[in-house]
Amino acid sequence: MTESIVSVFRALIFIVIALALCGLIFSVAGYSAPDMFRAIIDGAFLRTGALQQALRWGLPLFITAAGVVISFRAGYFNIGAQGQFYIGAICAAFAADWLNGLPAFIVIPACFLAGMTGGALWAMWPGILRLRSGADEVITTLMGNFLAVIVLIYVTSGPLKDPSGSGQQASSRPLDAAYRISTSYGVSPTIIAIAVLVGIFMWLLVNRTAFGVLSGLAGRNATMVTWQGARLWNIGLASFIISGALAGLAGTVELMGPNGRLASGFLPAHGFTAILIALVANLSIVGTAIVALFFGGLASAALYLPVIAGLPSSAIDIINAAIALFITAKSNIVDRFLRNWRKRVWTT
Repeated sequence: MTESIVSVFRALIFIVIALALCGLIFSVAGYSAPDMFRAIIDGAFLRTGALQQALRWGLPLFITAAGVVISFRAGYFNIGAQGQFYIGAICAAFAADWLNGLPAFIVIPACFLAGMTGGALWAMWPGILRLRSGADEVITTLMGNFLAVIVLIYVTSGPLKDPSGSGQQASSRPLDAAYRISTSYGVSPTIIAIAVLVGIFMWLLVNRTAFGVLSGLAGRNATMVTWQGARLWNIGLASFIISGALAGLAGTVELMGPNGRLASGFLPAHGFTAILIALVANLSIVGTAIVALFFGGLASAALYLPVIAGLPSSAIDIINAAIALFITAKSNIVDRFLRNWRKRVWTT
């Protein structure tokens, strides 16, 4: 665990470098870099309610990123978390609509079950294609994201359309207040408990089960796993299903928590940010929790960028892209340099 935490803090150094680069870019564009940093620090950490807002964005990101971790550890690059997030929310919305009028203790668990099932199924078909025919899961899961967006547009402008909507954005009928698990602020004991349970379950799965050990080994050396008598098919399919189920769970949390309804194109970068979080955390569950809280703070700070620095809130996407660039460089260049340096030290 100590090694994972050290890796996370090493990655945070590259995040600081990425932020410095963004400050330079925005300065050249005519904005104030000190104001940008002040907006990020105030919005993410110092202002009243900053922790609550970081949790509001960070908890769903952690749930999705934990699923990405298990898939990447097994060696399968499932980048379809966004589509699985959407399909999970859609399935939960249909469940809530069909069961409307029943007691909350029936409807809420049914919605969570529907959301997790939807996300798992949306991840399972690229997994089967990868395991059966060798189809590149990067391509199939990316296609799944675009298909999920189309499905979301269809259901919010068709079967679940809110007839009282303004017409500016397609959205579904709002959930009954009895079925909501939080207010629009997005933080409640229920959501915190879900995230904690997911974290405990995933940590135990990764670190204390044969599946966790074998999946990590499969990601590094698949041949070794077959020598141990394990079936790559079972490990691969399970990793896709778990990853999709957790993304669907996060979609359900957003639907039944802060959003309260589906809307076309809501949280369009959620899944991709979750992938970035998993990479920054070096595929560690504990590290993922820390990094998700950090990125939750960045998402909260996006609201302050226009006020303090005059930057559009979309500038946070540029910051995230710069972080992704430097983390990729860290993984592919710096780590390789360190490995080669250690080899030279040991051989001299």
